[in-house]
Amino acid sequence: MVGMEEKARVITLKNEGVSNREVARRTGLNRETVSKYWEEYKRLKHELRSKDAKTDEKAIQERLISRPKYKVKGRKKRKYTEEIETRLKEILKEEKRKDTLFGQGHKQNMTNKQIYEKLKSEGIDIGQSTINVALARLRTRPKQVFIRQEYDFGDRLEYDFGEVKLVIGGVVGTYYMAVFTSCAGKYRWLKLYSNQKKPVFMDSHVRFFEHIGGCWREVAYDNMKNVVTKFIGKNEKQLNADLVKMSMYYGFKINVTNCYSGHEKGSVEKSVDVVRTELFTTSFTFNTLDDAQIYAEAKLQKLNENALLQEEKPYLLPEMPPLELADITTGSADKTSLVSIGRVKYSIPEEFAGKKVIVKKYHDEIRVFHGNTELCRHRREFVNGKMVVDIMHYLNTFKKKPGAVNNSIALKSIPKLKAIFDTYYAEKPLDFIEILMNNKHLEIEEIIKLFKSKTSNKVEFNAKSVVIPISSVDLRARSSMAAYALLVKGGAGA
Repeated sequence: MVGMEEKARVITLKNEGVSNREVARRTGLNRETVSKYWEEYKRLKHELRSKDAKTDEKAIQERLISRPKYKVKGRKKRKYTEEIETRLKEILKEEKRKDTLFGQGHKQNMTNKQIYEKLKSEGIDIGQSTINVALARLRTRPKQVFIRQEYDFGDRLEYDFGEVKLVIGGVVGTYYMAVFTSCAGKYRWLKLYSNQKKPVFMDSHVRFFEHIGGCWREVAYDNMKNVVTKFIGKNEKQLNADLVKMSMYYGFKINVTNCYSGHEKGSVEKSVDVVRTELFTTSFTFNTLDDAQIYAEAKLQKLNENALLQEEKPYLLPEMPPLELADITTGSADKTSLVSIGRVKYSIPEEFAGKKVIVKKYHDEIRVFHGNTELCRHRREFVNGKMVVDIMHYLNTFKKKPGAVNNSIALKSIPKLKAIFDTYYAEKPLDFIEILMNNKHLEIEEIIKLFKSKTSNKVEFNAKSVVIPISSVDLRARSSMAAYALLVKGGAGA
């Protein structure tokens, strides 16, 4: 194929009086090609000099200095025949049937190379590049036109889940961001969770609407499992019953996008990437997931500086009290005052051992009731066989049986407290129990600080003053933590 440089060299050599034969030898072109370009050049220059009123000088100038053009239309394909075209259409029709069987987005379509090899195996002699061009033409669909949307304040909220890798407590794990974005106000908010199950999905809505103090008229989702229970036919969808109840309570309309059409909720799709990039590319190590959430909320304040939340709030639906989301069950505590919830046991106050209780299960918390009275709360655990025990639930029993304190799971479950007991109170457990009973209104960390303040200098043992370095408590705490870990592991294995 002749380019601009070859064409220019031909014209230059001919202007110097070089013969067509010699020009062809120097450029490596055919003599007929040299003659064609030279004759065309002379003709176009003559037209420019003719000064004819009908002459389009700009068009002639463009042709004079333009790259040589080749006529490709009308060329007959030598190997690609109508029979090959028909066979390709048959193969693509077979591929289309897979979409019906396996659903859109499956990963079992034949590649161009596989189709080419199939044709070769059928005795068809043709090049793969020719097949690639033909397949691209046959697969071409009209480009989809997107209609730009504009929403008024309070009209639409978009929701999505996004994954993020974090180091929590020294352990690398995958966590999930429930992300909300208001389309008009451009306000973004997220809540971090350890999974993306239905209780988490529901909880994120309640927390967000409580955070905002209102609700949008429409919330848009993709076809996630928490939204669509099942598909009925090609277009009809059965929505999650709990989401429908929530929409009735808060007053919003549920809008589910078409399958594989994330662009239909582009605001939140982009928000997931934005918050993941802005918040967690440089900071991703935290002691607890709660610490990560506190950090995220601080960063979101900066990210939302230009959002129009305050301007949008007057247009939102009125605020509703947070929706109760607990799964409610009943159970009975055994003689050790433990109630089984799934495969995890939780302690309740000792005076309710053997009695029926009501249990409210939240995604992250367990609350136990007797009648209308709340007995206790525990952080929800999911390790089979684990026991979650609050030492404060057994103080009266310990007072009657002080010798049971030392090896109790209730004490071993708090390694720091166990270390203090072993170091200072092993010989006088009643004193230890009395301090707990007098301060049971305090949180456990506050009680540990109280014990440390009492034992930081000197402690009497058998009427003698003994100075014990606090580091020994730390050593005992580590030993207790290891022992408790083995205990829990043994329970889980059982």
